[in-house]
Amino acid sequence: MRGDDIGTERLFSYVSCEARVSASHPLRPIRAIVDEVLEVLSADFEGMYAKTGRPSIAPGKLLRALLLQAFYSIRSERQLMEQMDYNLLFRWFVGLSMDAAVWDASMFTKNRDRLLEGDVATRFLAAVVAQARGRDLLSDEHFSVDGTLIDAWASMNSFRPRDDGEGPAGAGRNAERDFRGEKRSNQTHASTTDPEAKLYRKANGQSSRMAFMGHGLMENRNGLVVGALVTQATGTAEREAALVLVDELKATGRITLGADKAYDARAFVQALRARKVTPHIARNEQINQAGERRRRSAIDGRTTRHPGYAISLAVRKRIEEVFGWARTVGGPRKTRHKGTDRVGQAFTLTAVACNLVRLPKPMVAA
Repeated sequence: MRGDDIGTERLFSYVSCEARVSASHPLRPIRAIVDEVLEVLSADFEGMYAKTGRPSIAPGKLLRALLLQAFYSIRSERQLMEQMDYNLLFRWFVGLSMDAAVWDASMFTKNRDRLLEGDVATRFLAAVVAQARGRDLLSDEHFSVDGTLIDAWASMNSFRPRDDGEGPAGAGRNAERDFRGEKRSNQTHASTTDPEAKLYRKANGQSSRMAFMGHGLMENRNGLVVGALVTQATGTAEREAALVLVDELKATGRITLGADKAYDARAFVQALRARKVTPHIARNEQINQAGERRRRSAIDGRTTRHPGYAISLAVRKRIEEVFGWARTVGGPRKTRHKGTDRVGQAFTLTAVACNLVRLPKPMVAA
């Protein structure tokens, strides 16, 4: 029997968003983890807001919404607010009732910037890591580090000489520019859109582009990110950021650090050894066709003779999975923000989202 195509709208609804979300939905264990973390951060939030004035968006709801943006690859805050208006799953995860009004996109971004002032993204990551450590899911001895390029919002057309002023008169907003024969470098040129973005070429034969550099520190037991940082893109940024991330660990004993060939520099290896860090770094030796060694690695037999060295080199590749998820799902392949601080906040929140996707399974197994 054919059913009737009749609208079933009712004046009142007695079903909550909680009842609409399946008990087996993957966001349920993630929501439980996030709620525990936000409870820990509640005292930090108190010091960020005044006691009087107009109420702002609750920081817990704000962070949950930003996590949804990373989980579901939502390209802008405006689209996030649009989907939250009609998506009951999003309303449930953020903590909005079915009848609650959704925030204006401009208001949402203004409140997001307040999180930047309080360095909330870094605290959020630290709280998630602490929760995993409390369940004995982290390694305290073995870590891996790597970096990835994040395309800046600025275009190559905005990369102009520092003394160029406003550019050619009457050229218009999107005027074409002939770069043929012009030597460009970060010392003489800067982006008019995002001055903190740098021109960078990843390797010989590849094109230069405006970019930032994101860095991640991963523990080797479950592949969870324990440190994240964004810097300007330079040739030494990966090694400098790695030392910062290692120092932030505040390890009490000797640890190992796995990394690729880009980290095989004598000064960097010496800096690690001075910090009681064993450098499990891939050897970067260059031998020509005649068998002559053109470059000698800073990693010698003192390190490579141990079986743990080969294990670290195999496990450290898992950090590429983190960057792969972040670039294809989380969103920072090309940032929507300007400035190192804002790009860093988005990158750190993406690292938090990646950890939250990975945590439920090892928690159940533990």
